[in-house]
Amino acid sequence: MNVDIKKQLEIIEEKNLSKFAAKSSKTLGRRRKEKPSTVRTAFQRDRDRIVHSEAFRKLKHKTQVFISPEKDFYRTRLTHTIAVSQIARTIARALRLNEDLAEASALGHDLGHTPFGHAGEKALAELFSKGFKHSLHSLRVVEKLEKRGKGLNLTTEVLDGIVKHSKGPSDLQRDMSTFNKPITLEGVIVRISDSIAYINHDIDDAIIAGIIKPGDIPRKASKLLGSRYSLRIDSMVEGIVQESYDKGKILIPDHVLKGMNILKDFLYNTVYPHPKIAKYTDRGAQMTMFIYKYFHKEPDHFLKICKQFFEKDGFSQNVVDHIASLSDIEAEKLYKKLKQRKPKRS
Repeated sequence: MNVDIKKQLEIIEEKNLSKFAAKSSKTLGRRRKEKPSTVRTAFQRDRDRIVHSEAFRKLKHKTQVFISPEKDFYRTRLTHTIAVSQIARTIARALRLNEDLAEASALGHDLGHTPFGHAGEKALAELFSKGFKHSLHSLRVVEKLEKRGKGLNLTTEVLDGIVKHSKGPSDLQRDMSTFNKPITLEGVIVRISDSIAYINHDIDDAIIAGIIKPGDIPRKASKLLGSRYSLRIDSMVEGIVQESYDKGKILIPDHVLKGMNILKDFLYNTVYPHPKIAKYTDRGAQMTMFIYKYFHKEPDHFLKICKQFFEKDGFSQNVVDHIASLSDIEAEKLYKKLKQRKPKRS
C-alpha cells in the first residue's frame, strides 16, 4: 500500500496553520509542470533543491563582511544564510505561518551573491551595462543557471521570496511590506530575518576582529534591545512575533525598530567603512574589475574556461554569470592566473 505523505502534510497545514499562511496545496505552481512528490510538499521540495544546488555549496567560501578571513569563526555567506533561515523559521512557526516556505526562501536568498561580498557586487554593477543586484541574480541562478541551464523549477512563492528579500541601507520600516511587496507573509519574514541576522552577526564579527569593542555599541540600542548578541536577537524576534500575531501583517514594534535602525546606522557609518575592512573590500573590487575587463579583452580565453555559456544572453551577461558564481578562493586564483598570463591583444 502506497501512502501519500504529501497529502497528509497538506491536510495538517490546512488544519494547523493560520488563515494568513501560504498553503503548499494552493501554491501558484512552477514554470514547468512536473510530477509531485509523495513524501514532500511543494515548498519542502524547493528547500531540498536549493540545499543540493551548486550555488548553495559555493556560499561556504563567499564573503559576508571579512574577505579571506584569518579565523574560521567569522561568518561567511553560508553561515549568514543559515542564520537567516533559522530566524525566519522561528518567526514563521510562532505566527503559525508556513515554516517550509520561509525556510526555502531564506536558504535561496543569497545564491546570486558575488565573491568578495558587496564589494564584488558593486564592481559588477559599475561595469555591466545592465547593472547588477544580487537579489535579481539569485533569481537568475535558480531559474536558469543551475542544472546546466535548466534551473531548479521552484514554486512562484519561493522565487518571489528570493527576489524580494533585499532591503539595502535605507531605514527599516514598521511594516516591511510597504515597498516591493512580497506576495506572502513568509516572504516578508525573510526580508526582516535577513536584517536581524546581518545587523547582529556583523557587529559580533567586528568585535571578534578588534574593529570595535562591546562598549562602542550605541548605548541607546543596548537599552532598547539588550547588551549581548543573543539578547538582541531575542528582543527583535519576540517583539516582532508579539506585534504581528494574528494580524495578517509582519510588524516591527517601535522600540525594536528604533534599536535596529540605530545598529544598522552604526554598521554603515562605523564598521563597514573601517580601514581594516576597506583594505580587503577594495582589493576584492579590484580583482573583480580586473577579471571582468580581462575577459572582454580576451573573449576567446573566456570561452575556453567558462563551464557554461548561453550565447543568446550576450557575452557580458555570461561573463557576469561566471564571475558571480566564483567563490572568493576561486576568484583570487583566477585573478592571479590571469595577471601572469600575457594577453594576445591590448
